[in-house]
Amino acid sequence: MRKLAIYFSIIVVLFISGYLINQHTTQAKYAKYANNVYGISPENLNPESLKLLDDPNYQNIILPVELDQKIANKENFFLYYFGSTCPHCRATSPILMPLAKEMNVTLRQFNLDEFKDGWEHYKIRGTPTVIYYKAGIEVERLEGEQSKEAFKNFMAKYKQ
Repeated sequence: MRKLAIYFSIIVVLFISGYLINQHTTQAKYAKYANNVYGISPENLNPESLKLLDDPNYQNIILPVELDQKIANKENFFLYYFGSTCPHCRATSPILMPLAKEMNVTLRQFNLDEFKDGWEHYKIRGTPTVIYYKAGIEVERLEGEQSKEAFKNFMAKYKQ
């Protein structure tokens, strides 16, 4: 009976140790992203958004409150609506973001997977979508995957 109690105690200690190690590993994994650009706890981010936090093509994120402020302030700006789970966005961003940088265009990014209200609020029908706002009002949008030339022409048309 004593041997059984010892074996049982060893098993309990192993399970507790495994749980604690797993908790520590998970916390360490998310600690790096505690102060991320979305202002959302890493545990609550879409896993695909979490993967993009270190991607250089997704570093110009705008939050809904900032976007609403730009519109209210009647600013002129370009905005890229994307979804972290969208395969078309994954193909577009490596073309679009370096091009914007090359053209010296500030292109902010709005992640519709994190801010789902944006679909209806900003009347987005699909991703990727690039919109030019003049005085806070949408002037034109470019929807879906496009060629580098199409993006270049779009940004050149409204670049100030």
